[in-house]
Amino acid sequence: MPKTFFIDTSRCTACRGCQVACKEWHEHVAVPTRQRGTHQNPPDFTPQNFKIVRFAEHKIDGKIKWLFFPDQCRHCVSPPCKDAADAYVPGAILQDEATGAVLYTDKTKQLTIDQAREVQDVCPYHIPVRDQDSGLLTKCDWCIDRQRAGMLPACVKTCCTGAMSIGERADMLALARQTLAKVKETHPKAELLDEDFINVIYLVTEPRTLYHEYAERREPKGPMTRQAFLAMLARPVTRMRG
Repeated sequence: MPKTFFIDTSRCTACRGCQVACKEWHEHVAVPTRQRGTHQNPPDFTPQNFKIVRFAEHKIDGKIKWLFFPDQCRHCVSPPCKDAADAYVPGAILQDEATGAVLYTDKTKQLTIDQAREVQDVCPYHIPVRDQDSGLLTKCDWCIDRQRAGMLPACVKTCCTGAMSIGERADMLALARQTLAKVKETHPKAELLDEDFINVIYLVTEPRTLYHEYAERREPKGPMTRQAFLAMLARPVTRMRG
């Protein structure tokens, strides 16, 4: 049974410890940046940033409220990016059987710019980023090396508020639903995001549209090519319920 990652945003304080831990574990270099009028930094994913705490500011019930969203790859149960890549370079994207982690390999460098863009465009959460220098497609690897060594992902290990949990899918779904019931007592609009389709499940306290454009599952940007469509048909349709 694949693992599932549960992120309870009601506990997130936007300390960005998870963002820093991810960067340190993967030995990513610092990238020059600038103030853009928000505490969110950098503004989006880069080849050097697999995890970003997103900040959204709204007026809710007459009060200004910050909404925090530790964004990353959702490690889809049936990843459309893998279907798209398999149509051109089989093995460029793998799915680990033991954990469900969706892993981008060095073979993604073999994808042409147009093919890589197609892989990016089919992602429902706008996650993959292409390294302009190496041609490698990049994103969160769910700390697969740590998981295989019996360790927690770096972001989970460093979270000081207990906002992040990882475990067997059935256990995490049970925890997510139990937590949701509790959070709804004070935040009646709270909900879980797309839990049937992904292995990284978010609990949000406000309507999902308030967090950011890709907090929820979105349809692909452009038409799917014939090759990608055939690759998708070769996979069984999967919805994983607890």
